[in-house]
Amino acid sequence: MNRVFEVKSELFEWRGPSPFHFVAINDEDSALIKTVAKDFTYGWGVLYATIQIGSLVWTTALIPKEGQYLIPFRDEIRKKLKINLGEIVKCKVRLGKTSQTA
Repeated sequence: MNRVFEVKSELFEWRGPSPFHFVAINDEDSALIKTVAKDFTYGWGVLYATIQIGSLVWTTALIPKEGQYLIPFRDEIRKKLKINLGEIVKCKVRLGKTSQTA
């Protein structure tokens, strides 16, 4: 299975104890990721992943929620990329914790 996914989705905010911003991976790719999740999880179904937008690459964790995986976007990353709520975000996702570009 290809461990690299192209994601194109809207940045949204989830308000819990503190606000967080996410991009959802589509249902089809989330289903594929779930089939190999055991190889990349560090517990609770959360998976290491490396994200790339342009030349910016960072490691984060994909979070399972309602059948999809969510990519969290820290404020530092959002501000650096000038991404606002409701904007469509295009990124590459590589499963695993690596410093290689996606």
